[in-house]
Amino acid sequence: MKIGTQIRNMGPASTTSRILHCAKQAEVVGLDHIWTVDHIAIPPEDAEGSNGRWLDPLAMLAFLAAATSKPMIGISVLVLPYRTALPTAKAIATIQELSNERLLFGIGPGWMQPEFDALGVNRKHRGKITDETMDFIRTCFDAPDDIVELNGQEFLFRPRPKRPPILVGGMTDAALERTIRCADAWLPIGIDPEPLAPRIARLKEMAEAANRACPDVYIIGSLPEEQDRAVEMLAGCAELGATDYIQVSRYETEQDFDKIISRLDDIKRQLA
Repeated sequence: MKIGTQIRNMGPASTTSRILHCAKQAEVVGLDHIWTVDHIAIPPEDAEGSNGRWLDPLAMLAFLAAATSKPMIGISVLVLPYRTALPTAKAIATIQELSNERLLFGIGPGWMQPEFDALGVNRKHRGKITDETMDFIRTCFDAPDDIVELNGQEFLFRPRPKRPPILVGGMTDAALERTIRCADAWLPIGIDPEPLAPRIARLKEMAEAANRACPDVYIIGSLPEEQDRAVEMLAGCAELGATDYIQVSRYETEQDFDKIISRLDDIKRQLA
């Protein structure tokens, strides 16, 4: 199982020096991937832990691309209804180009009503917008001769590096259907094998029915404090078909982060 961690782009840990330290230490330890998170308009009543301080995830991915050379860099997940399709496609292509094709492109429809309100986007349309944006981004990367059409206007979509793997976040049937239709991996929340088992089984059934290989499964969540239990849970997920794990944890200091990734390194060795 490949293992990575989120690097906080929110709250007091999201300073330039701390992000740089965390990215470089994750690379030194040999983690497989590092991740950002997407929020754009946190209301005051939901600001615990971040105080409303959130760095733009795409800008941070570009920063991580320059700060590292080996680990994959990912977003878990970019809320597609928050951004218009063409500028999003351009940003994704640029990050993929500048990172030497290390991007993992997690996407989702979002959930926080106040953010949709701030953006003036109807939350009821989030699924439709997500599918349309994802289809457009795929079109940009698959376009013959780099020519794309939008609103009746043809244009050149360059640079056009290899399309990054698309990961679909969410536990719903809609998320599974979206994964099977046009993604490379599924990104469920949680690392408990028991609730994941029927969902992964359903994903495999849907892949077989669609006559395609079963997508990879990236699980994301926080580990229990007991190390043996953490290893047991991840091993159970791997037996179900999970290919990757993304650690989610809060930290404020560089020392706190170093302890987290040291633990992840130990777990990775035990799972090998």
